Amino acid sequence: MNRPVETDPVELTILMPCLNEAETLAVCIQKAQGFLARSGVRGEVLISDNGSTDGSQQIAADLGARVSHAPRRGYGAALINGIEQARGSFVIMADADDSYDFENLEPFVEKLRAGADLVMGNRFRGGIAPGAMPPLHKYLGNPVLSGIGQLFFRPGIDDFHCGLRGFNRERILSLDLQTTGMEFASEMVVKASLARYRIEEVPTTLKKDGRSRPPHLRSWHDGWRHLRFLLIFAP
Repeated sequence: MNRPVETDPVELTILMPCLNEAETLAVCIQKAQGFLARSGVRGEVLISDNGSTDGSQQIAADLGARVSHAPRRGYGAALINGIEQARGSFVIMADADDSYDFENLEPFVEKLRAGADLVMGNRFRGGIAPGAMPPLHKYLGNPVLSGIGQLFFRPGIDDFHCGLRGFNRERILSLDLQTTGMEFASEMVVKASLARYRIEEVPTTLKKDGRSRPPHLRSWHDGWRHLRFLLIFAP
């Protein structure tokens, strides 16, 4: 797969999937751009838009982010498109709902520069703000799915489904990730584990997202899709 045409080398792409995130997209882009400016990392902010109808694309373009239109719908589809279109050697991805910490990405970059293939955030070690994670997810969904993932695949991480993660772009592209829904997060970790990739974990924080509408995630439906994927690939 060919890398998009570029003029100057880009070390890091900060990638955000987007579906009608006009309420929070601007602040996420500004935080990501602030990190790049402060750290001196040569990078870009890339928005992989999944068919927004609320003007998200124009908000991103006005702030100087690059916008790519994902041809297929779904969380995984948007991320696959973004990874394909990224110009950076490394990619750090997270949702555009202002729940993840785009201002403190140094630990991810340091691990990637040191040779890690996949760097996962750990919200339980970094801190979860009150109301940021529903009790069902905090005390049942995430611990159970993370435990099953650790039992089956031994990735050496404790937060299997953290949405803030960084990776070596070429190494992840070589895994040929396919799932278009929320289970894409599991597919990345499972296939990287099976390929014996170097996976590391760093603390990160999670705060309550800034949107007035409900999240895209559907707890039972998407939880089942994650579990089904883990069982399909279980040794």
